Amino acid sequence: MNRLRYRAFCLVSSLDAWIGRRFTPAGLIVLGGLVISAVLGIDTNQTVAYQAFTFLLALLAMAMLSAAFARPRCTASRVLPRFGTVGAELAYRIVVTNRTRRTQRGLLLRDTVPPAVPSFDAFLHTREPGGGRRNWFDRTVGYPRWSWLVADHRTADVREMPLGTMPAGEAIDVRAVVTPRRRGRLQFTGVAIARLDPFGLFKSWTTLPAAQSVLVLPTRYPVPPVALPGARKYQPGGVALASAVGESEEFVSVREYRPGDPLRRLHWKSWAKTGTPMVKEYQDEFFVRHALVLDTFGTVGSEDRFEEAVSVAASFACTIDTQESLLDLLFVGPERQCFTAGRGLGGTDKMLEILASVSLCRDKPFSVLHRSVVDHLSSASGCICVLLAWDDARRAFVRHLRTLGVPLLVLVVTDADVSAPLDQGPMSDQPECVHPLRVGAIAEGLAAL
Repeated sequence: MNRLRYRAFCLVSSLDAWIGRRFTPAGLIVLGGLVISAVLGIDTNQTVAYQAFTFLLALLAMAMLSAAFARPRCTASRVLPRFGTVGAELAYRIVVTNRTRRTQRGLLLRDTVPPAVPSFDAFLHTREPGGGRRNWFDRTVGYPRWSWLVADHRTADVREMPLGTMPAGEAIDVRAVVTPRRRGRLQFTGVAIARLDPFGLFKSWTTLPAAQSVLVLPTRYPVPPVALPGARKYQPGGVALASAVGESEEFVSVREYRPGDPLRRLHWKSWAKTGTPMVKEYQDEFFVRHALVLDTFGTVGSEDRFEEAVSVAASFACTIDTQESLLDLLFVGPERQCFTAGRGLGGTDKMLEILASVSLCRDKPFSVLHRSVVDHLSSASGCICVLLAWDDARRAFVRHLRTLGVPLLVLVVTDADVSAPLDQGPMSDQPECVHPLRVGAIAEGLAAL
């Protein structure tokens, strides 16, 4: 029964999208009149509504046929920026070339993205915020929740734009604007160009192949100046080695070899030039280095919390550039991941790209992240934890970090309808270091840090 309902909703959504894309406002009025006259004119002996039905049907048929035989001949290409941001307008250029020998007027342009079709699992398990307040019929049938799901899965809001006058054989630049709604790769499948029929009722779309994509970064919130936990700590190798795995080829200077120096530090060019064994010497420094832990272990229904957790992590990743410290982003995806930014390393953009593509991890236990963070803490001054829940596993994780003497700032992302105060558990003696962040009020929660 649920699968049948799912397929019926997919069909209705496709039909609704087709009607909204093809008919102008005047065409929708004519289409509505056609449906009403069809209902009223069933009995031709009692009413003359069937005459209106015949007239409106002929009018729509001529409009659709005339539009179908007047397809524009054009080519199109985009000039996209490197990044976009969720919720912010993304402006770019589309170059459209008229391939005919006559001037074309009155055309419309619309960029195309994949349709928003929720999966069957999402249809079964995703809760609609405030859905419990709907009436019995809406809750039983479920179409209002389906409409909300379709809107929630939309990757971008796309606008139609008039092309204006296109001289024969020439190209024009069109400023296009879309508003990304989801982070990650925003795929463009083509550029659609439409011509109206002579009656202004129906649009005939021609889709030009133009597959491209742009990376959409997560939302970033303002983070006030906060006293992040931790103090300066000795970092072997200095900043150059702080973000490297193993040895780095960058060095401060060379010196003569001393007994006990690792052979892998030999600087062969200097040895060949001087005739004396020389080794590379690295700079050791003391500086603040924080670990930013992103919890990726969520269940079905935690998608909204996870998206906000990613935004919180991105907000700290951007803010840390203005502070004299390094930031290591730790999370678990298909494998354990660690990326470093700050102190002029130029890794903030890369970190944002990574956060744009991170996804929920459902095939591993939370203990994988627990072990990964503990293994990393030898070089960390403090730890900022962005958690999706405050259950026993996460409390044990925070308790373990405290026993290791690691200063903590714990941020717990909760659902929008959770209003009960957070039980601080292992952070009860430091309540100022644990903060709940409610979905829909993340900016307010961060401002209160």
